[in-house]
Amino acid sequence: MKPLFTALKAALLSLALSGFGLTLAGLPTPAIAAVVDTGHVKAELIVSGEAVPGGEVLVALRQTIAKDWHTYWRNPGDAGQATTLDWRLPSGWQAGQIIWPTPKRLPLGTLMNYGYEGEALLPVSITVPADAKPGQRLSLKAEAGFLVCKDICIPEQASLTAEVVVASGAPKIDAKAAKAISDTLTAAPKLSGLKAVMTRDQDVVKLSITGTPLAGGNFSDAYFFAFDSTLLDHARPQTIERGPEGLTLTLPAGYGFKKGPAPAVLAGVIDLGGAAYEIEAKAGEPLAGAAGLGAPTATDKAPEAMSLPLAVLFAFLGGLILNLMPCVFPILSMKAAALTAHGGEHSDSRGQGLAFLAGVVTTFLALAGALIAAKAAGAAVGWGFQLQSPPVVAALCLVMLLTALNLSGLFEVGSSLQGAAGSSSLAARSGLAGAFFTGVLAVVVAAPCTAPFMAGAIGFALTQGTAAALLIFLFLGLGLAAPFTALAFSPSLTRRLPRPGPWMERLKQALAFPLYGTAAWLAWVFALQAGTNALAFLFAAAVAVAFAGWLYGLAQRASLAGGKPRLSLVLALISVAAAGALIFAAAKLPSPTSSAAPSVSQEAAELPSEPFSPDRLAALRAEGRPVLINFTAAWCITCQVNDTAALSRPAVAELIKSTNAVYMVGDWTNRDGVIAKALAEQGRAGVPLYLVYGVGGRTPVILPQLLTEGAVIEALEAAAKPG
Repeated sequence: MKPLFTALKAALLSLALSGFGLTLAGLPTPAIAAVVDTGHVKAELIVSGEAVPGGEVLVALRQTIAKDWHTYWRNPGDAGQATTLDWRLPSGWQAGQIIWPTPKRLPLGTLMNYGYEGEALLPVSITVPADAKPGQRLSLKAEAGFLVCKDICIPEQASLTAEVVVASGAPKIDAKAAKAISDTLTAAPKLSGLKAVMTRDQDVVKLSITGTPLAGGNFSDAYFFAFDSTLLDHARPQTIERGPEGLTLTLPAGYGFKKGPAPAVLAGVIDLGGAAYEIEAKAGEPLAGAAGLGAPTATDKAPEAMSLPLAVLFAFLGGLILNLMPCVFPILSMKAAALTAHGGEHSDSRGQGLAFLAGVVTTFLALAGALIAAKAAGAAVGWGFQLQSPPVVAALCLVMLLTALNLSGLFEVGSSLQGAAGSSSLAARSGLAGAFFTGVLAVVVAAPCTAPFMAGAIGFALTQGTAAALLIFLFLGLGLAAPFTALAFSPSLTRRLPRPGPWMERLKQALAFPLYGTAAWLAWVFALQAGTNALAFLFAAAVAVAFAGWLYGLAQRASLAGGKPRLSLVLALISVAAAGALIFAAAKLPSPTSSAAPSVSQEAAELPSEPFSPDRLAALRAEGRPVLINFTAAWCITCQVNDTAALSRPAVAELIKSTNAVYMVGDWTNRDGVIAKALAEQGRAGVPLYLVYGVGGRTPVILPQLLTEGAVIEALEAAAKPG
């Protein structure tokens, strides 16, 4: 099987490379014989494209099955018969085995069968002889036999023919057929390298499986399809127990285990609901890490509970609420003040609104694209992933500092020198570039905040395809941009704003201080991630960029006075380069031995905590103790506000002590694959997330993202009660 799968991958790659860049319109398409209707199945052979001498061509039997009828998998289960293909090929051509897609369970009364409904594609790799003549057109013939069943079963046959052309150059593909076959192969069970062991226990077989695709998962729909129909009792249920590194299935033993010598290998397909893998299990002791966490719970299906329209709506609402979060509000206040400078004149305000919208949406989609690409590459990342990188945090800290210095009047950005000299410098920065940059900045500073409705929408987005995920992030951006854009497009609203005057300069300078605070907070986050030694480099870089801003301001004023600011500008550029070098040097320093950020709640309320661990959580639940889990990060402003307002309260600490509960902290300040998986299990892609596990193995209660002391106390009291 493995050589065949490798060959198929090579063939697909060859087809993809040869087809890349070609215009499909007008390309010759291999002739295909007419569809054969056998009564309950319409059968045909489809070919991926031209054949390459010495290579392979992919051919698939396509079955279009009548409604409520089905055909069978390689192991049909308790009854039925697998589909067969008897090939009649030109001399030298050879057909491989059928690549079987993952089947469906087809219960019928007391029986359990395995097969396909609707449409089924059964691909086969055909080896082409090296001496095949380019340009030659040949017929591939096969006798297909299948049992098609509903309440009764009817054996049917079809004589099928497909024509294939031997390529005389780069092979041409049949785009539609190649895509259908490729999609089937992509979804087919994979040879994963999972470790599997079977352990006989009276009338059942314990199948323990571990490996990277299973670590930290739940897989409430996991099911094992054995290749040998005699080894298991298909009609009896399979039970699942999770482990930190995999899972254990309890399988009812069949005839093959009960009569005669026990089989040496139990081979088949483990279907996890979203992916399937071929495994071979030999007899032995159960694998460590494949059990101990109990059965999957209903909570594990949280990501599937949301539909795409609901996720889009939640994303838009979450974006709207982001405008009120402490990390975003100062930025938008600054831009609203810029509109005020027009005194109700709208010659440019609509352009600013659209530019701001473009900046927000572009940045959100760019972040979403990076996040989706990282997830596709196997990285355990989520919303706010960029803030888990110390160099990014340091750079953002310097951007906040420069923006604050700009508002304080040290230098001007986006304005003419004449405008910089006037009292309405804030108004002068109302150009389209400034509005676009403000939109970019609003998204960047929004990353530390998670608003209500956002978490579920983003978690759902990362379980969907690229198009659906980008649509959700698009509406998140539209929600964030909506208030300012609406203000820019509404003359009546703008006229209600205060008239321009000297107060605007004072407001501009006052708005600098929240940004100074943001820069200081980011410096604290950087210190937690990279250590105090690296913090010294960041402070030096901050001095350098402040010096560059001062020099740039000198150059602006010198130019306005008729001087030559070239030296100041050169020194400013040198200072900025020095700041970049310092940040680069800080990133090269060794990381601190412990990256865990001290929780505000631990400091304020002396709340004893344990670091989050799936194994420790399983042990505590087995003991019957309530557990409060706080998934947090130092760079998450919402998390820190919740820690102060709700978790760090004396009443919470006392209740945890009196109920013998355990407080666990999952610190995601730096990247942590274990925490990322725990978040994904709850349908989340970022922090904060608060879970309360009750006694008796109940499913966890998910607390609101904006916590109150009362909500925490109520959940803990309920968790401590049996029931």
